[in-house]
Amino acid sequence: MITKQRLLLAAIPLLMHTAAIAQTGSNEDWMKDLTSRITFNGYAQAGWSYQDPGTTDGAKRRDKTNSYNLKRTLLWAKARITDRWSFLFMHDFNSVVQEFYTDYRITNNNALTVRFGQFKHSYSMENPLSPTQLELIDVYSQAVLYLAGEGPDPLNGVNYGRDQGLMVYGDLLQKKLHYELALMSGQGINRKDGNNQKDFIAKLEVRPVDGLRLAGSGYLGTGHAVGTADWNPTIKEGDNYKRNRYSVGAEYKTLPYSKGQYKEARPASLRAEWLGGKDGDVDSRGGYVTTCIPVYDALDIVASGETFDRNTKVEGWDQTNLTLGVQYWFYKKCRVQLQYTRCLCGDNISSKDFNWLQAQVQVAF
Repeated sequence: MITKQRLLLAAIPLLMHTAAIAQTGSNEDWMKDLTSRITFNGYAQAGWSYQDPGTTDGAKRRDKTNSYNLKRTLLWAKARITDRWSFLFMHDFNSVVQEFYTDYRITNNNALTVRFGQFKHSYSMENPLSPTQLELIDVYSQAVLYLAGEGPDPLNGVNYGRDQGLMVYGDLLQKKLHYELALMSGQGINRKDGNNQKDFIAKLEVRPVDGLRLAGSGYLGTGHAVGTADWNPTIKEGDNYKRNRYSVGAEYKTLPYSKGQYKEARPASLRAEWLGGKDGDVDSRGGYVTTCIPVYDALDIVASGETFDRNTKVEGWDQTNLTLGVQYWFYKKCRVQLQYTRCLCGDNISSKDFNWLQAQVQVAF
């Protein structure tokens, strides 16, 4: 006769086995959920650059360059914590930590999202774009490089177009209108603010038809100089100074198409923008027109004309670049680029116009 004790002893292993199966299933579900919420992306850009020599007259000398370079090696992770809340961390192994911020979408229709942390700010059409998306090997136009704080402005230092702060953004009118409003440190990345003022950035994009966007942005701020600039000698290191910017531009992209058998069809594009700024009492201004046209299979032609004047009140601080090149997409986001640039320089930048030849390989995932 089977007693209750024997039934209990026989049931214990079965219960333990069932619990183990349930626990394993729970762990598997948890891991599956975790991996579905975290995505990793990255890219590297490396290449070669050649510039012919200038003359040997002191500060105006431009040395010959013939060198390989590794420009960027970025990896970032994005975690979708909830359907409304996410976090991103980005590091460039060739330089510094670039971004770390959190987004929280307040409305269901993407009309209002809040971002806090360190990220690419909204000024200009080009600055928020990834180098993997832009057509030029030198990436951004001179005006954007300088005015958006990408690096060539010694007063602001090297900030890769990024800053620390708080931003609200969203899409309205069935995504025909996009806005961004930000209150930023103004001091750039990985750096404590040098003054008590915060910088305000506003951007508005109108998208009247598919493929077309019209954009304007403004920047009102107070800079804290981390260096000195030859074209702006009244501002010394450690000084606070007025730092304002504006930009207006337009971009049109066709529907994606391909002239051959390449599986990733691409659009033709045309983008133009005019930008200006004021640092202390010195005005600067410039603009660009860039186009990219698929011609066959995975091959594009790239052309660009751009100009920038660092000090509109003093002769000789202007430079105009004319670029023509090709790029070949050998796999999705991966490409090989070759570009020639003729650089026409003001006397204070170089006493001789020069040629610039560049090649680059981009690998991205």
